[in-house]
Amino acid sequence: MAVMMTPREKWTDERLDDLNAKVDQGFARMDARFAQMDERFDRMQHTLIAGFAVLVAALIGSTATLAGIALF
Repeated sequence: MAVMMTPREKWTDERLDDLNAKVDQGFARMDARFAQMDERFDRMQHTLIAGFAVLVAALIGSTATLAGIALF
């Protein structure tokens, strides 16, 4: 035997205020998580740029070394 509850049909001001507060809290949590994700993406971007710069410097150094060897 299934028992079904009937939904409330009236939304009081207090219930609407509670719902509004819960929605605001949910959005605040999501804003905080998106801020954390933004920080992580920024750190990852800086790491990739630094790695690319090191790779370019290594290629320039190895090319200069090989060019120096070829001249002698």
